[in-house]
Amino acid sequence: MQVDTEQAERTDDTNLRAQQTILWSTPVVAAALLALFVAFPGFFPPMSPNATAAEVARFYGENTAMIRFSMVGFNLCGVLIVPFFVLIVGQMMRMRGQSHIFAFSYLTSVVAGVTLFALSNIFFGVAAFRTDRDPEILRALNDLAWITFIAPIGMLVAQFVLLALAVLFDDPERPVFPRWVAPYSILTALAMAPSAGAAVFRDGPLAWDGFVSFWLRNIAFALFVAVMFVQVRAALRRQADEAGAVS
Repeated sequence: MQVDTEQAERTDDTNLRAQQTILWSTPVVAAALLALFVAFPGFFPPMSPNATAAEVARFYGENTAMIRFSMVGFNLCGVLIVPFFVLIVGQMMRMRGQSHIFAFSYLTSVVAGVTLFALSNIFFGVAAFRTDRDPEILRALNDLAWITFIAPIGMLVAQFVLLALAVLFDDPERPVFPRWVAPYSILTALAMAPSAGAAVFRDGPLAWDGFVSFWLRNIAFALFVAVMFVQVRAALRRQADEAGAVS
């Protein structure tokens, strides 16, 4: 019996150390993604959906090296943010008064989101792979890349709503995350949802280069990651304290 208890304590300690390692790797991954975001020449300012085929072809012809560099980097580093969201899933699994359906659904949404992000990187990369293509073909690839990057927002909205529901269903006496995380998640979902309009509008705030679809969407997501980093760190500390109290 003593051996089983010691083994369980060692397992819990190893599990917490692994989670802490993933947690503190997140700022490194975030910094790499931010550097790649800045490196892509089409984001400052965002390319216009109204650019002519000749303008799009000129953009890819003049910036081929940086486009390739940034998109290869996004494909390498983009998936590395997933473990952070898996940490959130792990904390959702600790929530009381509910099944694990919210956590499993949340994880599915995360996987769908990162898959679409990776596809958008590939489309940008394909456009830069042969810059001597017909300009109309390059513009079609550019449209595909931008719309895939900005417009598919359903899985992100689902992700925020599922976290909010999990928090609301949690034990109010011993919550894993503070209750305000629920309305904050809903607010983030509401801020990002309008970017679905990037698949329809070519002008205004809902176009892919507009304030709502591009800047509000990306800033809201980055702020959410920063806020949840603090909350996951606090939850892991409480988890470690509880494990110590039990042992």
